[in-house]
Amino acid sequence: MSTDITIAAVGDFLIKTRIINSVKVSGEKGYDFDKLFEAVAPHLRSADFTIGNLETNFGGKTSDNVYSVVKRHPKTNWPMFNCPDQFAGTLKNLGFDVLSTANNHCMDCGINGLKRTLKVLDSHDLAHTGTFRSQSDSQQYLIKDVKGIKIGVLAYTKTTNQIPVPSDHSWAVNLISPSKIIADIKKLKARAVDLVIVCMHFGREYGMFPNDQQKTLVPLLFKNGADIILGAHSHVIQPALFYKTKDHTGENKQRFAIYSLGNFISTRLYRNDHTLTGLITRLKIRKHDDGTTEIMNAEFIPTWVRITKAGGRSVFRVLNLKDELKKQANGNNSELVRMKKMYEHVKQHIKRSSDAPELKVL
Repeated sequence: MSTDITIAAVGDFLIKTRIINSVKVSGEKGYDFDKLFEAVAPHLRSADFTIGNLETNFGGKTSDNVYSVVKRHPKTNWPMFNCPDQFAGTLKNLGFDVLSTANNHCMDCGINGLKRTLKVLDSHDLAHTGTFRSQSDSQQYLIKDVKGIKIGVLAYTKTTNQIPVPSDHSWAVNLISPSKIIADIKKLKARAVDLVIVCMHFGREYGMFPNDQQKTLVPLLFKNGADIILGAHSHVIQPALFYKTKDHTGENKQRFAIYSLGNFISTRLYRNDHTLTGLITRLKIRKHDDGTTEIMNAEFIPTWVRITKAGGRSVFRVLNLKDELKKQANGNNSELVRMKKMYEHVKQHIKRSSDAPELKVL
């Protein structure tokens, strides 16, 4: 008898200062991040396996007793992110099973902040990969058994925003190296996993289409055994595709990639509505009686970050874009016009690399 599961994947949790300030509450709790995601939580919790990109850190309070963009890189002026520990509890409440921690902001709080981030995730029973507290940890592989389907997860980033990983901690961050990724995939395959997911923090920020590096790496990793590639970093949605090919073992099957899942939550970066538009990508996986595993289809739920004002501060909510458009079917406000434009964009854009019928925008 075959077994079906659903994997849900989202993009960047870009928790900026305005978002943190918007959820600050009085009392011991301090921050209530749960309300940001109430409208989309059921889509995450209903999946059998949920994964996202944690593009912030749990580095602890600074000397100024503040979080998030506490400083900027002295050379690049890029923001450096830090987030209250309470956000980890929200991720657990939302049903996340695994978080990729390999991204360009993973060193923003230094090597001690990187290690503390992983400790906080562990305290909430949230699995993670891509950054590591010890060399021995970096040599372990994350494998989850989901209803008898063994899923291996790997994660890599192209950069750490010019904050160097200490030479005596070179193992702490998985930097993109094709030879290393291929070796890791093969080691996972040797552990008899049914499915290999590779999270790739790559490409160009705000680029609507994959760059040469992305277009080279995706087929290379497929041919060496990757089954699913989840891209991040661009902060905007990039196309998805199905790709049928043989890997190094001779297994010929359909594989899935999305070049970028976009932001799941963020402020409106550079006044660009594409940075408010994200996806919940849901993949139906089937393990057949003969032990082979197949990706049956990919469904995309477009999301939208609504930003309003109340009580003198910003209010952020992640919405199901289509559901919200239905609620406002007879409306005619400026946000509605923007939302309609983004929904139509996602429907077309997601298929620009592949018009496979298995790709469906809900």
